[in-house]
Amino acid sequence: MSRVRVGLESLAGDGVWRVRGRRVGLLAHPASVTSSLRHARDVLVEAGADVRALFGPEHGVGGEAQDMEGVEDDHGATVRTYSLYGADYASLSPRSEWLAGLDAMVIDLQDVGARYYTFVWTAVLMARACAAAGVEVIVCDRPNPLDGVTLEGSPQRPELRSFVGLECVPVRHGLTIGEIVAWRAGEEGLGNVSVVPMEGWRRTMRFDETGLPWVLPSPNMPTVDTAAVYPGGCLLEGTTLNEGRGTTRPFEVFGAPTVDGAALARFMAAHGGPGFVPRALSFRPMFHKHAGRTCGGVQVHVTDARSFAPYRAYLAALAGCRGVSGFGWRTERYEFVDHVPALDLLTGDGEVRAGLDAGAALDDLLAVGAVRMDDWRRSERDRWIYPGATH
Repeated sequence: MSRVRVGLESLAGDGVWRVRGRRVGLLAHPASVTSSLRHARDVLVEAGADVRALFGPEHGVGGEAQDMEGVEDDHGATVRTYSLYGADYASLSPRSEWLAGLDAMVIDLQDVGARYYTFVWTAVLMARACAAAGVEVIVCDRPNPLDGVTLEGSPQRPELRSFVGLECVPVRHGLTIGEIVAWRAGEEGLGNVSVVPMEGWRRTMRFDETGLPWVLPSPNMPTVDTAAVYPGGCLLEGTTLNEGRGTTRPFEVFGAPTVDGAALARFMAAHGGPGFVPRALSFRPMFHKHAGRTCGGVQVHVTDARSFAPYRAYLAALAGCRGVSGFGWRTERYEFVDHVPALDLLTGDGEVRAGLDAGAALDDLLAVGAVRMDDWRRSERDRWIYPGATH
């Protein structure tokens, strides 16, 4: 197995001149590590950078906070730590005074390849703020753990952009975080952004082929198995189902007290596509939805990651739950939006929810937004930093 060299390692090697002796900010989280598990902050200090401030995305620099839980700034530490996830949308961008005195901002975040995972959008917002403040942005690239070629779920309607999709991209987008930030920098004329690319990464690689250790980037992304199901599993956040939070297998396990796990498993097996086995189970989440109550549900066991289509599999789960007593759509505020159902923000098109309510065929649900997906595919290679075969 070949080992991929992440951007952080290249920055600390041949690219050390870019940070040595400079006043640097660092946007990072627990997975911002080298292959030997050394954190980016320590790597930068050893490289001679003057690390003046740390910035944490959703869940915080240390990754302790749960989903949609605001994180406070920490000015008592040796290095000031600023939260980029608070009580409102404005909290997602750094204040200009936080960037004052910095020469460069290093961004090193592990993404999981799905539009809803907010770290790429925190990186984009940081790049925009740094451009306005005259601060250079250096993005240390990392693998898309799902590969760099497979797409699922069409780009959202522009009016449904939100923090779970700040720009219009497919649900499973096939890009690295460096490619997304560089794409937005090019589109928006942000001349302050550069990417330190990986070495040895190929677009067809999944994370288990990189030779890199997996470090959970957020509390409910504990394993690569979690990342594999997440482009579908996160849809459950738009429902009253428990999506496995409060269990040891988030997004792989899901259900509710009223769900017949055996019936749902049969439906998913019949309609969810290849590459997985849905296994009926009961579970009791320790926190989050239905905390402390016994739930019926399913665990998704991925048997062939190459053929498994998580977006399809979990749409099948939603279709299989329609009509179950107590199942419904989340209507509370979701990621700073309180006037749009969460599922519409996640799928990017209200036609999907309407189709589920009407009992539409799964292939018809998957075809929603096909024109937008075709448009994306035509320009897909323009966003690539790393060459590779197209579809």
